[in-house]
Amino acid sequence: MTSMLMHSLRSGPVSPARFAARCLSTSSQVHAAAKTKKTLAKPNVKNIVLVDGVRTPFLLSGTSYSDLMPHDLGRGALQGLLNRTGVPKEIVDHIIYGIVIQEVKTSNVAREAALGAGFSDKTPAHTVTMACISSNQAMTSAVGLIAAGQCDVVVAGGVEFMSDVPIRHSRKMRKTMLSLNKAKTLGQRLSLLGSIRMGHLMPELPAVAEFSTAESMGHSADRLAAAFGVTRVEQDEYALRSHRLAKKAQDEGLLSDIISFQVPGKNIISADNGIRPTSMEQMGKLKPAFVKPHGTVTAANSSFLTDGASAVLIMSEEKALALGYKPKAYLRDFVYVSQDPKDQLLLGPTYATPKVLEKSGLTMEDIDVFEFHEAFAGQIVANLKAMDSDWFAQNCMGRKSKVGVPPMEKFNTWGGSLSLGHPFAATGCRLVTTVAHRLQKEGGQYGVVAACAAGGQGHAMVIEAYPK
Repeated sequence: MTSMLMHSLRSGPVSPARFAARCLSTSSQVHAAAKTKKTLAKPNVKNIVLVDGVRTPFLLSGTSYSDLMPHDLGRGALQGLLNRTGVPKEIVDHIIYGIVIQEVKTSNVAREAALGAGFSDKTPAHTVTMACISSNQAMTSAVGLIAAGQCDVVVAGGVEFMSDVPIRHSRKMRKTMLSLNKAKTLGQRLSLLGSIRMGHLMPELPAVAEFSTAESMGHSADRLAAAFGVTRVEQDEYALRSHRLAKKAQDEGLLSDIISFQVPGKNIISADNGIRPTSMEQMGKLKPAFVKPHGTVTAANSSFLTDGASAVLIMSEEKALALGYKPKAYLRDFVYVSQDPKDQLLLGPTYATPKVLEKSGLTMEDIDVFEFHEAFAGQIVANLKAMDSDWFAQNCMGRKSKVGVPPMEKFNTWGGSLSLGHPFAATGCRLVTTVAHRLQKEGGQYGVVAACAAGGQGHAMVIEAYPK
């Protein structure tokens, strides 16, 4: 199937006017994974390591986690990390957690999850949000604290709980209710109650949409796919690839970052439940989900609403070795990028990847493992085409030549967000932990994580395998 996808990318239609991005080629030479390359250690710069990472099983929203709250999943991931690593709670200097859709009762979910997991009430914890790269931000904030000498041991992670999201009263109703709470006389209260109209009672439903453009992310993905000439077949083929690779990784026990989670009153959950390999025929029966009737983005080639949490243990190398740990990887250079949220909302990987490679002094050929966040199959294929386009590089990125494209045999080979699931703020830690595990398994030295996020933002990080 991979060969079919590559043929489709090479021979597919050239994207039209706006981007004129050329189709994907596979001309990049693949270096042998076992070939030793230079280390990215820098003189007088502290080495920062990933000791280990875990995640709860990622579940379709509305399934086994549906009666919980976000901090419950966060607590589970933190407890799983403690159990996996045996790190003494009292030596953790700081805890940082990401979340996108806040539960108003636990606005600092990092603190609530940490207290629930048994961390000392003397350990500071704070919450960050940066859409789908929120746990990426949590990890790089941890790196910053350690690099600055403020901390030696930081736990970072992220959680998302789509089974229960805040649904608000309309603004008019909220204003009326707030005024009612302040009313001092019965007459004032009756007057306010009498002002309520049926329209005031209509709730404001949440949507995965851009505030600045009022456009849903799925709609943006559909337009992006059209701009780069990404066909429905290409998207379905890529999504099917993701599910098949995830199922293979699951069956072979490669998804070792998953920790079991006991749902109160229910069974112990030990595996993701969104991995569903099907067929091109079945996927082809689905109707467009956003741009109707001629769109190409469907439920089958999009990531699904997911509940889940992740956590990683990050230390200075010196501290990790002093405690007797064998780290899994070095966390090296990283970048954040942002661009037009209207037409380039999901192109974060295209912009971030060359910047982080240049910062590290590496090329695409140096990278042994690529893990890109899969928001939509169309988004992934569009990024690959953009990365392989000299025109796009010169006219949109201010570069002399194209970025270059990751070889598919190095790319998301254990599945991705389309199949494993995408709890918005938890995905970044999954990506980094997966890179560390793949480098160990495959004998590679360098990996790159890249992701897009709402607001037209993106992130990329270079991870270096820890010497065996």
